[in-house]
Amino acid sequence: MKALVFHGPGQISWEDVPDPGIKDAADTIVRVDAVTICGTDLHIVKGDVPEVEPGRVLGHEAVGTVVETGRDVQTVRPGDRVLISCVSSCGRCRFCREGRYGQCRGGGGWALGHTIDGTQAEYVRVPFADLSVHPLPSDVDSFDALLLADIFPTAYEVGVLNGNVRPGDTVVVVGAGPIGLAAVTTAQLYSPGRIIAVDLADSRLAAARSLGADATVNAEEEPERLVADLTDGLGADVVMEAVGVPEAFEMCTRMVRPGGHVANIGVHGKPVTLHLEDLWIKDITLTTGLVDTYSTPMLLRMMAAGRLPSSSLITHRFELWQMEEAYDVFSRAAETGALKVALGGPQHNVMTVQTRGT
Repeated sequence: MKALVFHGPGQISWEDVPDPGIKDAADTIVRVDAVTICGTDLHIVKGDVPEVEPGRVLGHEAVGTVVETGRDVQTVRPGDRVLISCVSSCGRCRFCREGRYGQCRGGGGWALGHTIDGTQAEYVRVPFADLSVHPLPSDVDSFDALLLADIFPTAYEVGVLNGNVRPGDTVVVVGAGPIGLAAVTTAQLYSPGRIIAVDLADSRLAAARSLGADATVNAEEEPERLVADLTDGLGADVVMEAVGVPEAFEMCTRMVRPGGHVANIGVHGKPVTLHLEDLWIKDITLTTGLVDTYSTPMLLRMMAAGRLPSSSLITHRFELWQMEEAYDVFSRAAETGALKVALGGPQHNVMTVQTRGT
């Protein structure tokens, strides 16, 4: 089969690799029908996630069709269309029993495209299938469902819930990429007083306004002053960092009010300065975290009911074999206007069914 393989910082290739096979009785093999690229994948390619070894198939977000299951799998069978979660769960370790699947110590957590081969391929082996894939209702489009593999659960759990968004709050989202835009959307479930989006790209700020942001500001145009003006100098109740660079994080800590929350969502590849000399007296709550995906079933119900924006976040579509081109477009989002890219389609589906096992 074909897959997108990481060969070291700055080096990726769409190439032939062996077909995946069942390794454990809880595994399933899924034909990938729709897949996307995450900002975290870009961090990997830059070398920011050193535990990803050369030779790894990247990707952790996909929708596909089950083609094979291990003998212990109970909840899906060949032919089922499923959402593949970015986080796998063994279901047995301490953290899985607490619903903290991102911290799984039994072989799960963020495994796909990280410690095992991922989803940017024609086929993928998914461990712990009963807890790590979600059957999809027939009325949920595959490309819409892609957004539930990672970005909506991450924005909701690591941003909105960790940030403790409440009615009437002033919420600032720094970074209006896919995660930031999903944070803008899901923050509205808690009726904040206003949402302010900050980004360097005007196209992304326009997308934030279309999804419900009340105010937007370019990161180069003194967003801290705007937040101060809108809050009578107090600062925002909740600030979410959805970029993953030191400058964005430090900006967040300067915009939050005394007693407020800073929810870090972004993946950081460089050290960040925490200015405790300024923050110690402000009673700030700072949270970080990897998504657990416990909210995915609820978000899937919302999507099926038409309560979540979906394909409006997907700005570019490609065939699966155009993976390298898709990476290039997504990595130059400021130039291309890319929010979320998606790959796959009916043509690819027919092809992969015919070549399975060859």
